[in-house]
Amino acid sequence: MRKSTRKTETKLFVLDTNVLMHDPSSLFRFEEHDVYLPIMTLEELDNHKRGMSEIARNARQVSRLLDEMLVLADDIADGIPLRAPSHNLAQGRLFLQTEAIGDELPPGLPTSRCDNQILSVVVHLQRRHPRRQVFLVSKDINMRIKARALRLPAEDYFSDQVLEDTDLLYAGCRALPADFWEKHGRDLASWKKDGKTYYQVNGPLCPEFLLNEFLYLEDTPEFTAWVREAAGKQAILETLTDYTHPKHAVWGINARNREQNFALNLLLHPEIDFVTLLGQAGTGKTLLTLAAGLAQVLEEKRYSEIIVTRVTVSVGEDIGFLPGNEEEKMTPWMGALEDNLEVLTRSDPADDKAGVFSGEWTKAATHDLIRSRIRIKSLNFMRGRTFLNKFLIIDEAQNLTPKQMKTLITRAGPGTKVVCLGNIAQIDTPYLTEGASGLTYVVDRFKGWPHSGHVTLQRGERSRLADHAAEVL
Repeated sequence: MRKSTRKTETKLFVLDTNVLMHDPSSLFRFEEHDVYLPIMTLEELDNHKRGMSEIARNARQVSRLLDEMLVLADDIADGIPLRAPSHNLAQGRLFLQTEAIGDELPPGLPTSRCDNQILSVVVHLQRRHPRRQVFLVSKDINMRIKARALRLPAEDYFSDQVLEDTDLLYAGCRALPADFWEKHGRDLASWKKDGKTYYQVNGPLCPEFLLNEFLYLEDTPEFTAWVREAAGKQAILETLTDYTHPKHAVWGINARNREQNFALNLLLHPEIDFVTLLGQAGTGKTLLTLAAGLAQVLEEKRYSEIIVTRVTVSVGEDIGFLPGNEEEKMTPWMGALEDNLEVLTRSDPADDKAGVFSGEWTKAATHDLIRSRIRIKSLNFMRGRTFLNKFLIIDEAQNLTPKQMKTLITRAGPGTKVVCLGNIAQIDTPYLTEGASGLTYVVDRFKGWPHSGHVTLQRGERSRLADHAAEVL
């Protein structure tokens, strides 16, 4: 590789294999800086290209990208310009290891390890280009620790992160200041339509409002509304249906707190096509969603059936070792669904005494009717499908990558509603962080769209034991 004649400010990033397998477009994410691929990175890509998993697909995609770029290269030693392949997204060059690099590491480190050979390449490049900053980029924490122990600059791959601080993630609701009406009540207009009250307000907070964002006053708990229109310093607010009241019960379930009320308003609104619910265990995400789904499938006939899917560990891997058909193979991962169905199908003791239920067979028939309208699907077979007039629930969505999330949401056909549930504090997928999760990605990208809504559920409603454990453990 010839010495660069460009400005010395440009950096040289050495990519670990896991970066490419995590994001195949990472080659184009370093702006004006150069990218270097050690030969061991290519070797590891070759070892992972077989199979139907997401990692295998990404490895094959990287290989195809490199093949297309090499065809256009005049001299590999001079580097491959990234401007054209990246459509002007990257301005640097891609360098491939074209020469043998000797042992550059301290004695005692096994040279047979792929990680150590990549570290040896970083040391070699530092010595060869003393005026350039050379960085190792890896998603492997141990790899970065080992690099820093050898005094080599190492970084995580951040380009796919939606937010660096998830505390800044859109919460879906906003507490209004106590003087809201004083500052926004000038030229106030109010009217009623279809049982709802609307307010047209003007003031300094209006430009910050997002469509379908929920608003509330701490001192006035009876006032809750959401933003239906927002333009400049003017906004139109619509009051919410109060699902905490028994007369508005949804499949026998009432909202127990403010955020659950917000969630039910989203889940039951016919014009909202995409809903995301975040919250820790016990906040009621799955229960509320199933109750809303059953009410709209069996009572309102708005959707034909409920489709439930979730990430299996590991995502996309073969589940054929389990007996039965697709739905039976997914049963071990659907414990939460079964638990919530048990709550939704149990009878009220008062109803039993009044003779509403005629016995165990009636309960069993009700349960069978509900189960006949719920389909459990595996993520493995989602590609190419189109769901028409379905209520699609994606559980444990925090374990999905942005690419997988896009694949799932684009399955929605006409009349389908998609609900994503998850807790970004419980990510099990390797190399996926809170800021890079597909759930974080869609919450950020869909905010403000007229047909989507988001709520972060705050308070657990499972039991006093579960609430106390969440606080002290």
